[in-house]
Amino acid sequence: MFDPENNALTENPVPSSRKAVWGWALYDWANSAFATSVMAGFFPIFFKQYWSLGADTSLSTARLGFGNSLASLLIAAMAPVMGAIADRGAARKKFLMTFAYLGVLMTALLYVVGQGQWLLALSVYVAAAIGFSGSIVFYDSLLPAVASETNIDFISSLGYSLGYLGGGLLFLLNVIMTLKPGTFGLPDAAAAVRVSFVSVALWWGLFSLFTLLWVPDTAGRERRTGRRWHTVVEGLKQLSETFKEIRHLRTVFLFLLAYWFYIDGVDTIIRMAVDYGLSLGFRSTDLITALLAVQFVGFPAALAFGKLGQKWGVRRSIFLAIGMYICITLWGTMISSKTEFYALAVMIALVQGGIQALSRSYYSRLIPVNKAAQYYGFYNMLGKFAAIMGPALMGGVVLLVRYLLLPPSPSTEAMLAAGRLASRWSLGSIVVLFAIGGLLLYFVDEQKGRREAQYLSRT
Repeated sequence: MFDPENNALTENPVPSSRKAVWGWALYDWANSAFATSVMAGFFPIFFKQYWSLGADTSLSTARLGFGNSLASLLIAAMAPVMGAIADRGAARKKFLMTFAYLGVLMTALLYVVGQGQWLLALSVYVAAAIGFSGSIVFYDSLLPAVASETNIDFISSLGYSLGYLGGGLLFLLNVIMTLKPGTFGLPDAAAAVRVSFVSVALWWGLFSLFTLLWVPDTAGRERRTGRRWHTVVEGLKQLSETFKEIRHLRTVFLFLLAYWFYIDGVDTIIRMAVDYGLSLGFRSTDLITALLAVQFVGFPAALAFGKLGQKWGVRRSIFLAIGMYICITLWGTMISSKTEFYALAVMIALVQGGIQALSRSYYSRLIPVNKAAQYYGFYNMLGKFAAIMGPALMGGVVLLVRYLLLPPSPSTEAMLAAGRLASRWSLGSIVVLFAIGGLLLYFVDEQKGRREAQYLSRT
């Protein structure tokens, strides 16, 4: 699969080896277990059915939506400082492991959160999400330590592919545990889900050791000065200077604004889809099956979307993905059967990876070549702000619609009906994010962006 003897790694002055490449890529294999089994899979289900036991569906949806928004907001607020440290090469691997094992510990602690303790569950989950996203900042910054310019795309793709495979395999095992708990010596599905959280922590922590042991940590300017606080100050100054430049680069600014809106819609659907299905009355096993379909269809679909971008045009392909997401969202407000939910899952899998990959490659055409690191740092920081508006919008709409529909003393049937209708309206509100993102993208002039980038490269 990977032959270092025939790869450019051995032909470039990069302090790397085959072991370092695998050590770096295996962190994607490790942390994707959290993204798949916890973030997208079992946490939304367990939060609604176990930790929010007794609360109606609309209220638990609002809680989860606001919790996801809080996690995203905290991560986004921390991202500039973390990015500044990563850019300066300040003990990147140590910071990666600090955040990674914060996530590992918090994920394991979900096992001990008792039934009905929704606030504690949400607090532990937010801390785990911070560990997960914080570690990725430093994980990405280590890529140049194991790759050269000629093979960086291949090695980056190797990480993504191992992430899909590793996350999917552990998730599949966890699903089997919940469906047949007795086979694993567990009393019921609830116990299996709690054990699944522990399995994710063990998987994440164990395979992270390969990154710790095999990946070299590069010394940066911060190590030469010996002042770590100065690294953060310099990084924040650099961020401020980049932001001032972006304000004067209309094309880049427009694209980033468009990206912020439509990728927020994408991330919201990823985080809230399972909760939405539960609100409509679908069984958790049906939703997990749909999520597995997304996991295993998504990777080849992303590769196919990349080919489409090459032949048909990247911008057109992004528009196609946004259009498909609008159709998916509108159809989702009307579905009534699990077959339709499965079909929606496959449609999401066809575009989810593609819109993310093509957005990143399209952005590269609009930025100065000699300042790519700065601009991608800003791009990644902005990506951390995604999934703030969407979950909060869904949570706000579901509470508003429920308030408007319910009489002063509603019956149980009325509450259930109002909750389901409110959930449908809350999902429909996400169309606004895709529509605004698509409209802003329409005004992005790629040729003008290229000229602006070339001019800035010479200044």
